[in-house]
Amino acid sequence: MSNCRSQLESNDAPPGGSLLAQRAFMRFCSARLMATMALQILALALGWQMYELTGDAWDLGLLGLCQFVPALALSLYAGQLADRHHRARILACCIALQFGVASLLLAACLWGRISPGLLMGAAVLIGISRSFQLPAQQALLSLLVPPSILARATAFNAGAGQAAILGGPAIGGFLMAAGAVWTYGACVLLFLAGFTLMCTVRYAHAPPAHEQPGWASLLAGARFVWSSKTLLGAMALDLLAILLGGATALLPIFAKDILQVGPVGLGILRAAPAAGALLVSLLLARLALERKVGAKLMVAIAVYGASMLVFGLSTQFALSLCALVVSGAADMVNVVVRHTLVQLDTPDAMRGRVGAVNAIFMGASNQLGEFESGATAALVGPVGSVVLGGAATLAITVCWIKLFPSLWRRDRFHEPVSQAQASTGPAGR
Repeated sequence: MSNCRSQLESNDAPPGGSLLAQRAFMRFCSARLMATMALQILALALGWQMYELTGDAWDLGLLGLCQFVPALALSLYAGQLADRHHRARILACCIALQFGVASLLLAACLWGRISPGLLMGAAVLIGISRSFQLPAQQALLSLLVPPSILARATAFNAGAGQAAILGGPAIGGFLMAAGAVWTYGACVLLFLAGFTLMCTVRYAHAPPAHEQPGWASLLAGARFVWSSKTLLGAMALDLLAILLGGATALLPIFAKDILQVGPVGLGILRAAPAAGALLVSLLLARLALERKVGAKLMVAIAVYGASMLVFGLSTQFALSLCALVVSGAADMVNVVVRHTLVQLDTPDAMRGRVGAVNAIFMGASNQLGEFESGATAALVGPVGSVVLGGAATLAITVCWIKLFPSLWRRDRFHEPVSQAQASTGPAGR
């Protein structure tokens, strides 16, 4: 951690207990807020327009697959890039690409050229940008705050993301009701604001010691995660829970055909998980988790699965909203615990590559999960897809207690790294 401390000392905010005093961190969170809000609005617009054009759940799933495939292909290289180059500049480039995608869709709407193929192509470009964005984003956070407040900073940063996920779909639903041009226009402005803010993030980037490029370096993050059963268990549990239990891709169907609440209702449904997550993140930003963090992560995943069961069976808009709020609150506990463990258990020289592995797991759980939801819904219907996924999540959580006892027994975030982990990779702790 000495390298991390030296970089913090040269940051444009003094080390200390106040998150607001960390100016680079606050600029980073503000940029992420803008860019994430734009991505949420963009995702809502892509899903709604695709379902209006084709009326097929399979095509909604394909949107998720189009984002996952490039992420799977590029994430390991993106992690290596994040360990070698200025992470804030990588993030600024990713937001610039997303700005270009939104601008292209805005122009297509103005010219009347929106088509399923164009929407799929936009999803591919978003997937490419996200494959580079997530590893750099995860690896940068620990360089902007002192280690003593990292768990609180993780919760605060996650809260900023959830505020965007809360506000983005709600705003996007009203914008879609007014027209797609307004929707994509708002995305263009938000991406531009996020890009500008990210360009102001400053930290002392120290080029890493020379390391021979090749497959050994590229796969070092994967080897490190495999050696840590705690990290492997946390990442794999999140992957399976969101992969099987998530229902984001099917929300247009629930909004239009089951709950019959239209695009405005769709925006509210998409925002509901973020409302619960935001409340929990604000709480955790002030009162950080300290004891039994592994058990709390697993219990949170079980609550998430149960809430998705309720959502799948509900035919009442209010009950569906409550179930989604609870799912978001539970998932936020999972996010804070998992991300903090990844940051603290990983040497800085490998955070980009370990973050890339985490990003692959996240991409599989989110984008591939959307494809799984669409494919399952095409076979057994949207209700059956969500109910089966929620039940599977509960069953997997029970199995994980037996398969990963080190994760279940993890008491505090700050625990000694095992000898196996310390000897893995080029920069052990």
